[in-house]
Amino acid sequence: MEIKRLTGGLGAEILGADLRRNDHAEAIRAAFIQHSVIVVRQQTLTPQDHLAFAQRFGPINVNRFFTALPEEPQIALVLKEADQTGAIGEVWHTDHAYDTAPALGSILHAIVTPPYGGDTVFASMAMAFEALSPKFQDILRPLSAWHSSRHVFGALVKDDDAVRSGRVGNADAALQDALHPVVIRHPLSGREGLYVNPQFTTQIDGLSKQESDAILGMLYAHCQQPEFQCRVSWSAGDVAMWDNRATWHKAVNDYHGHRRLMHRITVEGVPLTGSDPCP
Repeated sequence: MEIKRLTGGLGAEILGADLRRNDHAEAIRAAFIQHSVIVVRQQTLTPQDHLAFAQRFGPINVNRFFTALPEEPQIALVLKEADQTGAIGEVWHTDHAYDTAPALGSILHAIVTPPYGGDTVFASMAMAFEALSPKFQDILRPLSAWHSSRHVFGALVKDDDAVRSGRVGNADAALQDALHPVVIRHPLSGREGLYVNPQFTTQIDGLSKQESDAILGMLYAHCQQPEFQCRVSWSAGDVAMWDNRATWHKAVNDYHGHRRLMHRITVEGVPLTGSDPCP
């Protein structure tokens, strides 16, 4: 097994591994904790193999809104057909931020990939936080922010291509609102990191909308710097896993006219705790 960094600060590619093997599991887990994003190349997995690997990290979180694989309801379909224009996940986000215990990680298995494009981009929230000035870090640490599923998956979202095509549904279940620290102490690595994102975060608690929008807008622009990012290019059989408490991600929708099919499993997490400068 060979582990190669994707960038200087985020992500690793793992070659020569087999996600079905017990003796590879500990090295893969260690790489996940260290690099936040891992991509394991050239896997031959059944849906049951995919589930068994995910269950090494914890219980499965069944997504409320994504269409499920018919033969395995714990696996969500991430699909864009050749005649569809919208891709799922085009906005920077972190999965399940609207849950009281946000997801530990997401595990995406590439089934059908386009001949070009369709990459996934990730950004490190620890690197982004560490690049802020110490005084601004101190301002952020006591703050908490609200996250919601309502404006993304709720009943008012009717014209989205993913909703109209049936890839996303169950709008009546979009009732989640959760309050999380703006700066968390990561439950596995112990690093401080930002925990806000452009898709699901709605407002910083206790601030006016104008004040909240100003701080969140500044953070969103800051976090999108390429120095904090890595990019995963896909081939059929690849499996990527990312830490939802440590990263943002977004799908790059640059393969119109081609089909892209992924199987996604989400692993349950734990409630997040705030940070202080001296853990």
